[in-house]
Amino acid sequence: MSSGEARPGKLWGVGLGPGDPELVTVKAARVIAAADVVAFHSARHGRSISRGIAAAYLRPGQLEEHLIYPVTTETTEHPGGYSGAIEDFYVESAERLAAHLAAGRDVALLAAGDPLFYSSYMHMHRRLADRFETEIVPGVTAVAAATAAIGEPLVEADQVLTVLSGTLPPDELADRLRHTDAAAVMKLGRTYPNVRQALADAGRLDEAYYVERASTDRERVLPAGVVSDADVPYFAIAIVPGRAVSRPAAVGEVVVVGLGPGADDWTTPEVRRALAAATDLVGYTTYLARVPVRSGQRRHASDNRVEAERATMALDLAARGARVAVVSSGDPGVFAMAAAVLEESADPRWSEVPVRVLPGMTAANAVASRVGAPLGHDYAVISLSDRLKPWEVVAQRISAVAAADMAIAIYNPASQTRTWQVEAMRELVLEHRTGDTPVIVGRDVGGPTESVQVRTLATLDPADVDMRTLLIVGASTTATIDTPAGPRVYTARRYAR
Repeated sequence: MSSGEARPGKLWGVGLGPGDPELVTVKAARVIAAADVVAFHSARHGRSISRGIAAAYLRPGQLEEHLIYPVTTETTEHPGGYSGAIEDFYVESAERLAAHLAAGRDVALLAAGDPLFYSSYMHMHRRLADRFETEIVPGVTAVAAATAAIGEPLVEADQVLTVLSGTLPPDELADRLRHTDAAAVMKLGRTYPNVRQALADAGRLDEAYYVERASTDRERVLPAGVVSDADVPYFAIAIVPGRAVSRPAAVGEVVVVGLGPGADDWTTPEVRRALAAATDLVGYTTYLARVPVRSGQRRHASDNRVEAERATMALDLAARGARVAVVSSGDPGVFAMAAAVLEESADPRWSEVPVRVLPGMTAANAVASRVGAPLGHDYAVISLSDRLKPWEVVAQRISAVAAADMAIAIYNPASQTRTWQVEAMRELVLEHRTGDTPVIVGRDVGGPTESVQVRTLATLDPADVDMRTLLIVGASTTATIDTPAGPRVYTARRYAR
């Protein structure tokens, strides 16, 4: 190279870790900030996971090379099919990066996890390492992050770990699972039905975990056997830990707690003590977010539709010695996790696991308190959700309670996909109540967007009701008092004789 020629740039393969930006290494952060060009991959939708992880470490003025896959799981009209389309993409991408390197620009090519562990970086490395200086910055692998999420040893002593691809034929996958101490199965997504079958055929399903988006705020950890096929993304791993060399005999416990409906002040001291003592927290993502993070405490968040799976996970963790707090909003015994845990605990395999329930303030009591005492006499609590029981049963109970002339606290009145039940409930109640019956519409009570309104059955607008709302419908003895501070509502304690 003559003295007038520019020094070629250096290609850095930068491992970013599994998703949490705080798991980016110090060296990776330094290399990203110093690079002239930052390159990253994404699917056609354009949202790059790698760039999102690295965003905090980029600096103004850097060039960015966005390498968009022409095909991921879709079909393609490329004459060479999927393989031909991907090969052409890698060739073209390598030349784009080569142009920067030849011009003397250092390029940091981002890779989720580790650059040489099931990563797209290796395709660029093969095409460029013989022409330009390269260096790999290793990253925390998804296997390591998933194992940390499970919170138990992956391998001990002289045990063997096998890393497998979910794209292997089920028979081969099962055979490899039979003959290893511990395993991590990558590339799930559409392969999960075959992976689960292979785990079952190998006799390893009951000891396997499913970990989704490990280390991120969308992390989910569940027993591998209870996961729905339709809900498995590509960024999920099945982990089969090696059997413990010396597993503790002690059984832990499950404590089902209620945080109250929203305000931190409504969480009881008893519940706070149970949360602080727990080794593991299990619950719906939104409710777990209300619990302060404690060092060393494992958090297992999941979607709000998987109550049975959460209960199974909590009992399984406790059977292995963990002290588990299952977190609910409001009171855990009111349309919440206590019943789900107790129902699952009836299975003989959990007979040795103790289960306790700690009460919390209910959403009904919280909403009622904001306007006075609309639940001051006999009242009923009904959920409008027909996810776990048919609407015919809901309607029958509404009519029966309305005919009995009790106030009604209405939980789960609406959701994003369920919007018609409020009007149906109103029509059923109007068969037994007058249109001027008070109705309290409480939304996010105790939360930052709290709203409480006093309406009547005649003026109740279903459009004002969403999944964060609780309704209280008065009885014939429920009265409203207008005051300078707003309406006050109470249900009389005495009936006229």
